[in-house]
Amino acid sequence: MKANDYTKTKPVWCPGCGYFGILRALHQTFADLNLKQEDILIVSGIGCSGKFSSATMSYGFHGVHGRLLPVAIGAKLSNSDLTVVGIGGDGDGFSIGLSHFIHAVRRNVRVVYISTDNHVYGLTKGQTSPTSDPSFKTKTTPYGPEIEPVHPLLLSLSSGGTFVSQAFAGDIKEMVDIFKQALNYDGFAHVNVLSPCVTYNHVNTYDWYRQNIIKLNTLPDYDPHNIQFALSKAADFDHVYTGIFYIDENKKSYNNNKNYMPDKPIAKQPLRKDENIDLYSILST
Repeated sequence: MKANDYTKTKPVWCPGCGYFGILRALHQTFADLNLKQEDILIVSGIGCSGKFSSATMSYGFHGVHGRLLPVAIGAKLSNSDLTVVGIGGDGDGFSIGLSHFIHAVRRNVRVVYISTDNHVYGLTKGQTSPTSDPSFKTKTTPYGPEIEPVHPLLLSLSSGGTFVSQAFAGDIKEMVDIFKQALNYDGFAHVNVLSPCVTYNHVNTYDWYRQNIIKLNTLPDYDPHNIQFALSKAADFDHVYTGIFYIDENKKSYNNNKNYMPDKPIAKQPLRKDENIDLYSILST
């Protein structure tokens, strides 16, 4: 498989949008892992990130604002054979979807959640988002929001996250590496991607990130299995880090809980005991 095999349509994003890089990295990841198109489900929410599901040659679901994670988790629990990726913006995931995010982290279902973080509401023309800096000025907040932003990585870790990471939309190689690890991880994998909004955010630009990003694996004390290390870097608001912050390879995912999960995916079980026809087969034909 090649990356272009997963390309369905070209999204209508602003020229230079970081989402183009994320989409390319995601398709390259699918190709490197040789995933079948029919075995992938992309669940997207409202906003500019909503186009990911329609731009990928796979199953796709365009949900409502803040509700992509319940859909993604429900799909994975119904058919554990699917590779399920949820993609949503910072406004989608850390505003109306904040509660869903926290409990998705706690539940630890094997879903990859990519939060595309550009610190601004892009689709609704540049209002401050939950991750905007307190001094970030817009037409609706001329003095800045003047409130503490949501910190996705710190929130993820403090909620019990077992795979917490951050990437930069301008570094496709690093994104592919992190996406691969996330897709192979047995549990809820959170990847926060710093994605420049070239139209409405003229502070957190490509150049700004390239000048300020520090890769975690270049630090002498880097240890992705040390929760204290991860928390200290996630709480270091004076610096911007990318890489795997924390990974717990010992905790089992909800999908491996034999008390709740059947041996055969629910979607592939017979509709009736006396029939050998399952819902998955019906939908596939």
